[in-house]
Amino acid sequence: MIDILKEVLEAEKRIREHIRETPLEYSPFLSKKEDTNVYLKLENFQVTGSFKIRGVLNKLLSLSEEEKRKGLVTASSGNHGVAFAYATSFLGLRGIVFLPENASPAKVQDIGQYGVEIRFYGNDVVKTEEFARKFAEKNGMIYVPPYNDPKIIGGQGTIALELERQLENIDVVLAPVGGGGLISGIAGYLKEKTKNIEVIGVQPENSAVMYHSIEKGKIVEMESKPTLADGTAGGVEKDSITFELCRRYVDDFILVNENKIAKAIVLMLERHHMLIEGAAALPVAAYLKELERFRGRNIVLVISGCRISLDTLRKVLGC
Repeated sequence: MIDILKEVLEAEKRIREHIRETPLEYSPFLSKKEDTNVYLKLENFQVTGSFKIRGVLNKLLSLSEEEKRKGLVTASSGNHGVAFAYATSFLGLRGIVFLPENASPAKVQDIGQYGVEIRFYGNDVVKTEEFARKFAEKNGMIYVPPYNDPKIIGGQGTIALELERQLENIDVVLAPVGGGGLISGIAGYLKEKTKNIEVIGVQPENSAVMYHSIEKGKIVEMESKPTLADGTAGGVEKDSITFELCRRYVDDFILVNENKIAKAIVLMLERHHMLIEGAAALPVAAYLKELERFRGRNIVLVISGCRISLDTLRKVLGC
């Protein structure tokens, strides 16, 4: 088991000058619902539009000069890919991003704007990730995983360190879960500092692999259905360290359906005038689903990113 506290504190020193301390905004509308105090941790305002830059920068800045010269490889058609492309460009490093052949042109454009090399393999993100990892090993390059790495987790955990500075009393934190890097960092740091905070992971019903894995006591392989929360969709690597971290530190999971995710996206647009992606809407949807559970408590909802396609937005708005 990795030392989360140590990883987060080291990450803070490495990346602080390169990232934003994102706002923690009080939500009057959501707080009125059940006499709660609801705060939004706005990672949609982070560099590259999501929390992912924290982990990627921490990983890259922790490499030796010799390792950096070998070249870097990753696989992601979403926020991790964009963060990797930005970070390699910013640091002047050579990087390759592998994408599935069916990646949307909009995502390809997002990643390509930073000048990183893009290659395509397969039609499934899990297969693309497997190929990219093997490609890196075969060519003596460094693979930068989306979540299954202590430095990635430590970087994401700097969110918790900011929360500690921004809000004196936190009762509950709700965060989206895909591979588990984000919530492992947040929960691990907070639980090592205080045992009184409840940390809850949120997943879409259509792709709740981590939830079902923890229920079964092992990482399971299962088919994911399409979901608006595509940033959390897909499987969990069979040896991922995030599985044990989630088992140890995450108190509970809430699953939400596609209708609730869509309503949460619209609510954030109407009430907070913010455009957020489906994965970022998960904590909002979960809070609204179980209002009575949170009555009278200080709640933090981690709004993980802003990247939503126009096609998806039209669908959600019914245009």
